Amino acid sequence: MNNTTTANHLTALKVKKVIKRTIPYIIISIVAIVFVMPLLWMINTSLKSSAEVFSTTSGFFPRVPQWDNYVKVFQRMRIGLYLKNTLITSVLPTIGQLISAPMTAYAISLINWKGKKILFPIILLTMMIPVQVTQVTLFGIWSKLNMVNTFTPLILPAFFGEAYNIFLLRQFMMGLPKSLIEAAKIDGASQTRILYQIIYPLCKPVLITIGLMTFMGAWNDLMTPLIYLFDSDKLTLAVALQRFLTDANKQWELLMAASTIFTAPIIVLFFFGQRYFIEGIVTSGLK
Repeated sequence: MNNTTTANHLTALKVKKVIKRTIPYIIISIVAIVFVMPLLWMINTSLKSSAEVFSTTSGFFPRVPQWDNYVKVFQRMRIGLYLKNTLITSVLPTIGQLISAPMTAYAISLINWKGKKILFPIILLTMMIPVQVTQVTLFGIWSKLNMVNTFTPLILPAFFGEAYNIFLLRQFMMGLPKSLIEAAKIDGASQTRILYQIIYPLCKPVLITIGLMTFMGAWNDLMTPLIYLFDSDKLTLAVALQRFLTDANKQWELLMAASTIFTAPIIVLFFFGQRYFIEGIVTSGLK
């Protein structure tokens, strides 16, 4: 009896361990399905006919995929032009952030000067100001400079850094070994050489994270291009998609096809960069 009882007890413990290990995976799977469902619904709808979109008997998946929906989108939208405009207003701000943010973060973290303890809180305070509060003032400034209806208001601010990116880099740089910098100074390296030859390679995960966040933010930005760009030849994909919502006249299959085209590059980019994205967030001082 004792052996039987012991065996049953061990079996019960093993079952409990399996359950404890399985439950988190089940919860994560359910949450993942919830988040993936809108994306699957968008892709499925883009491949349906107009009749199937509003049919209650057609099922979740299309009976016959309508690939012509994507052809119609390319015929009705100048995807190539809008893609070029979006790349200009996404890639250049990303480059700007990768140049300006590390310089500012390095200056307020690893260089000793009197004003850095005052400057860093001021930079953090700018994160508390809503973007909507400054939009009217900024539009007036760009208008006075005759730069409205150009890409400049969408690109130039990135070359002066963003508070959150500066914060991420500053926190990461504060954890770097000071001995490397001191050794470089002894060897006669300038601050510029230290930044670009020593600090930059060490900050690779955070820099990739900032690059991804900046690019995706600029790619998905609707408000700023909507405010500053008027000519149809200068529209970005986000604004063009918003206008296509009206032009499509409730043809949801075409709208979902256009949305899939708009979303696909971001999904691919995040898929290949997610490892660096997570690594950059974890190692940035938010731990």
